[in-house]
Amino acid sequence: MTNFNVFDFHKLDPFAIGFNKMLEDLQNSVDKIPSYPPYNIKQVKDNKYLIEMAVAGFAKSDIEITLDGNKLMVSGAAKEQELEEGETFFHKGIANRNFKHTFKIADKVEIENAELANGMLKIWLENMVKAQDAIKKISIK
Repeated sequence: MTNFNVFDFHKLDPFAIGFNKMLEDLQNSVDKIPSYPPYNIKQVKDNKYLIEMAVAGFAKSDIEITLDGNKLMVSGAAKEQELEEGETFFHKGIANRNFKHTFKIADKVEIENAELANGMLKIWLENMVKAQDAIKKISIK
């Protein structure tokens, strides 16, 4: 059995005439999804969430967290690593580059706090759902 990749346009040509442009656009949008630094989003309680980002090598002063309307933006500016005289890299596998992630959050979600420890940036979020905002079942009399 041959593996099929939806982004291998030449295999699709006989079956999907005229769709190459659409598939190219889709491939381009997939390529633009930021994968650095890696991150997790998890629910820790009913209305509490946590975004964790692996930002080893970044100091607090290198990272900026801003909230603009419903967009939470996390960006980091990497500083160039200075080598001592006579030092050189044989292999450079640790990423040292700028990043920017934008997360859409609901209107009622608030940022509780953020912490950087052991190379992990943790951002705690809370959904401020009030009792009157929750879905209620109304009995019919």
